[in-house]
Amino acid sequence: MKAAILQTPRKLDIVDLVIDKPAPHEVLIRTVCSGLCHSDLHAIDAPVLQGSVMVRGHEASGIVEAVGSEVSYVQPGDHVITFPVQFCGSCEFCLGGRPTICGARFGARPAEANPRLILNGVPIAQFANLGGFAEQMLVHEHAVIKINPDYPLDRAAIIGCGVCSGLGSVLKTANVRPGSTVAVVGGGGVGLSAVQGARIAGARRIILVEIQPEKFDLARKAGATDCINAADGDPVEQIMEMTGGGVDYSFECLGLKETCEQSVRMLRTGGVATIIGVGGDFTVNMAWLLTGERRVQGAAMGSVNFRSDLAHYIELDMQGRIDVASLIEKHIALDEINDGYEAMRRRTIHGRRVIVFPQ
Repeated sequence: MKAAILQTPRKLDIVDLVIDKPAPHEVLIRTVCSGLCHSDLHAIDAPVLQGSVMVRGHEASGIVEAVGSEVSYVQPGDHVITFPVQFCGSCEFCLGGRPTICGARFGARPAEANPRLILNGVPIAQFANLGGFAEQMLVHEHAVIKINPDYPLDRAAIIGCGVCSGLGSVLKTANVRPGSTVAVVGGGGVGLSAVQGARIAGARRIILVEIQPEKFDLARKAGATDCINAADGDPVEQIMEMTGGGVDYSFECLGLKETCEQSVRMLRTGGVATIIGVGGDFTVNMAWLLTGERRVQGAAMGSVNFRSDLAHYIELDMQGRIDVASLIEKHIALDEINDGYEAMRRRTIHGRRVIVFPQ
């Protein structure tokens, strides 16, 4: 099968891999669609860790081709979404309904088992135990959710990461209250999903912060009441002036030091900043934070219980209450993947580009 592997920085190579048969608890999926997510770009542009060669991609959908002997949840022909965090089902977090912070490193084959993927006799790793930039995926059964076969698989793919991260962070991690004020920093797929989540939650004011004003029309259609161009001046000062003291909730969707700090500074007394973007360290004024009972929290994949919540998000889209299709900028082929990530580097991408595999 063809797959895009990371073996040198800043480039994915299209190669032919050999894929194994499903083990007892595994599912073989024919990949239909796979979204280009910024999380993969971080790895593509970084030095390859410890010389590992890996199939990237984690935002994928497809159709089950075969299942292992112990699998009962899905069967061949089922439409599925893959999920980057596989749950063990027995740790305190899984049993407490928080599988996105599962305490076990779950989903990979045991080290002594045959590898799932091979290139020229050498085992190849799968990012997030998935490897969605490939014509097939061989994954643990706890990595999939069965979905309505009538739902378009391009939309299904991005629900599995970008949409659930934004929507879930608003609805589940932060539990935004009706009548509150919300700021979303970053207008990509995650940010626009957060905007839609804030609208569903009943926020009275939803402010998008971006440096690309061409995203403002889409943001307003998603539910933003105000849009701020951060290139025109300090967005914190702009938000403080327009809200009279800050927002109740902020959502940082870029993972940058500057925007993480801004998302905290734009809070009103008692406000909550939720950091969705994956980045490095940032600094906060602890006295200001604590004396005003402000809070900063992380959000792992929108805190979703993926086998139930992703199905609910699909229902919301099918009912017209959210618009997932508007987040997709373009369909591409696998061999266009490097062009897609180059557009992401140049910030000329205005939505998700989704790989559609030949069927």
